[in-house]
Amino acid sequence: MTARSVPPFRADHVGSLLRPPSLVDARAAFADGGITADQLHAAEDKAIADVVELQLSVGLKGITDGELRRGSWHMDFIYELDGVSKLDGRSQFTFHNDQGDISFTPSAMRIDGKVGLSHTIFGDAFTSLQRILGDRGLAKLTIPSPSMVHYRGGRAAIDTSVYPDLDAFWSDLEAAYRDEVARVGELGCRYLQVDDISFAYLNDPHQRAYVGEVGGDPEHQHEEYIAHLNAALADRPDGMAVTAHMCRGNFRSSWVAEGGYDYVAEALFNDLAVDGFFMEWDDERSGGFEPLRFVPPGKIVVLGLITSKQPGLETKDDIKRRIEAATRFVDIDQLCLSPQCGFSSTMEGNALTVEDQAAKLRLVVEVADEVWG
Repeated sequence: MTARSVPPFRADHVGSLLRPPSLVDARAAFADGGITADQLHAAEDKAIADVVELQLSVGLKGITDGELRRGSWHMDFIYELDGVSKLDGRSQFTFHNDQGDISFTPSAMRIDGKVGLSHTIFGDAFTSLQRILGDRGLAKLTIPSPSMVHYRGGRAAIDTSVYPDLDAFWSDLEAAYRDEVARVGELGCRYLQVDDISFAYLNDPHQRAYVGEVGGDPEHQHEEYIAHLNAALADRPDGMAVTAHMCRGNFRSSWVAEGGYDYVAEALFNDLAVDGFFMEWDDERSGGFEPLRFVPPGKIVVLGLITSKQPGLETKDDIKRRIEAATRFVDIDQLCLSPQCGFSSTMEGNALTVEDQAAKLRLVVEVADEVWG
């Protein structure tokens, strides 16, 4: 067993971190016109400097800005693409937790123009992270997968007068993503993570039924999304590590989809051209480790064994036993460890304290050190 000097690291994390109350207050004040954009930016800088120090202090090597400049892990990116409009209406999604169901109502979107990229999305945020981090770690950028521009609305969200043929939509979207990847590469990004819910959602029969309702092909949509993501990453710069995170939903400690990765695993592990996979295995709704039997040589799976949804701290022995269970299906040198998801995919964040978050990140590093050295 060996340590890793390239991403994904033996001890890693998905990316988003809890927003401190001071930043939540600053965002509210900015929305009400109480502070300027410069004052909000200064508040973000302060909060990001703090979460960078947190990550470094617990021993992480891949360092994010906690996504603290975003309101949403994906929509803040998608709305910046040319051809995507934010609608006044809102979509409604049902999330589940141990206490029952809650509703999430993000703003809706529509593709009503040609998809393109006029500027580097999150470019300023990434260079700011690099400035704050310096040479103390590797700056990691997270962006949503191209499938997120399509999954929730499907064909109905794409104006037929602009794209009568979906092939043209996908071609333009892939080109925009290739441009984005090239641009962040020029800024020095060497660790890019593509966040995707569709691959995990499509394991859930209810989600496959939903795909059919919005005009998709539930039997083959994951294969189509793999092809589109591969096309989007086709020209990635030499030396850029790319990982994919497959999430079942993360909003205020709640989730959407359930079920193991069995439905998508063979195509996902063998055909998706990324270096590593961040995958959720934090509880019984995540299924077993059997899908890991499809992992080919050279690919890395980051086991999300430590939940970001609940404050209770897992024990080292339990985590080590689960890592051992995973090794029945894949070599231990092809495994790494992380929390199961981000701690704050949206501004609201999960039901943990900053101290709980720090304890879980520290636990990831300590267990990884003890297992892999």
